[in-house]
Amino acid sequence: MPSVRHALRGALAALAAATAAVAVGCAHFPATAPLPSQKPAARYAFEQIPAPAVDDDLFVCLTFSGGGTRAAAFSYGVLQKLRDTPIVRVKDGRHETLLDEVDCISSVSGGSFTAAYYALFGARIFQDYRGIFLDRNVEGELFWKVANPFNWPRLLSPYFSRIDLAAELYAGTIFRNKTYADLLAGAHRPFIILNATDLATGDGFEFTQDQFDLIGSDLGALPIARAVAASSAFPFLLTPISFTNHSGPGWYKPPASLKHAASDYYVDRRRYTWADHQSTYLDKDATPYVHVMDGGLADNIGLRALERQLQDPTGFVARRYNLGKTSRVVFIVVDSKSGEPATYNRKESAPGLVDVAFKTATTSMDNFSTETIEFLRDRQRELDQARQDVEVCKQVARTPSDCPSFAAPAQIHVVDVNLEAISDPARRARLLSIGTNFSLESGDVDLLIAAAAELLDQNPEFQKLLAALRAPTPSAP
Repeated sequence: MPSVRHALRGALAALAAATAAVAVGCAHFPATAPLPSQKPAARYAFEQIPAPAVDDDLFVCLTFSGGGTRAAAFSYGVLQKLRDTPIVRVKDGRHETLLDEVDCISSVSGGSFTAAYYALFGARIFQDYRGIFLDRNVEGELFWKVANPFNWPRLLSPYFSRIDLAAELYAGTIFRNKTYADLLAGAHRPFIILNATDLATGDGFEFTQDQFDLIGSDLGALPIARAVAASSAFPFLLTPISFTNHSGPGWYKPPASLKHAASDYYVDRRRYTWADHQSTYLDKDATPYVHVMDGGLADNIGLRALERQLQDPTGFVARRYNLGKTSRVVFIVVDSKSGEPATYNRKESAPGLVDVAFKTATTSMDNFSTETIEFLRDRQRELDQARQDVEVCKQVARTPSDCPSFAAPAQIHVVDVNLEAISDPARRARLLSIGTNFSLESGDVDLLIAAAAELLDQNPEFQKLLAALRAPTPSAP
């Protein structure tokens, strides 16, 4: 009898080892589907997402920063405040809310959870998002998913890692296994740009079909959760998400902007560098795979993606005001900051390895974010000054034809919603001390939501916008 048990035990051990070996060999991140041989009629691009209203007279884009659940809750608070902010349509006098007019959302990391959920499920976010994500200990759930022995064989594979488990968790518990094809089928704005960072170039990698065209891949088949996981894959804690670079089909032609920017080295170095990085995807032999992670490494507020759409004449923002379809372009930049204030300078001893690693990944984020916002504000001031110069010219010129025409009639509003702007020092410190992980106390979520509404109420540019839109009081019919 002992020999039988011994033999059975050995057989089970051999079976377990064989199963583990098979699992290790088979575990692989989900492959991206190549572009079809015929150009598809539908693709996830801005032009194919219908406008939320009759016209594009008012064009509103939001950006949601990184910062874990803190960022997700803060951006949710902004959505809630916009839902509760009535406006009057400039052209037809209809009453609606400012949230109804949101055309696009560009997001990073924690903010990508809120952006993706709202794009998929619309107003349902105000009923169930807190229970599904904000009030959950997602970080703890991911820990136990990694600690589960049944997942260890897969994690031993060089082609499957913790971030792939995270994407599975997000898909099943938050995003209901929806793909970009589902998002496109919904056919409504806002158009979302979830941002990650290409580790090879350090440049932003956007989850749009225009970006995936460059790697010959069909975005439609990609789970939304996988894009969110890539956008929020914080370095050191999580691993990159990987994509296969396919050869593009015969019908695909790279955008002309890449070719034009190749000669911009001495004219516009920033545009040249962007185009140079994007062009690397076109050489499949040199770049057979793309590895991306946390979008905050390239831009922690998600604004650069929209800035390009404004600066490039072919961008979907620039086209609206250049063609005279839009009178106001609004950017609401929602920045929860990257982490709590450092206290290193209060100690004689130098910071440890973990602290140095964290600050290395986050300090430049905040500095870069400030410069990006100010660049956009400079553009806003330039357009305002140009408009004023034309008006002055018309007043003193003999005939209007003596004055230059103003090519961009749209006014730009830049609304910066930042936790650092909380006026009370104690409340500001309390909010900034909330962790940027993926597990928050319900009371902290409440504080962040309330702070978003407070900051919009006190923001001068936001109030200027509401006045321009002739916003009625909440009690008005």
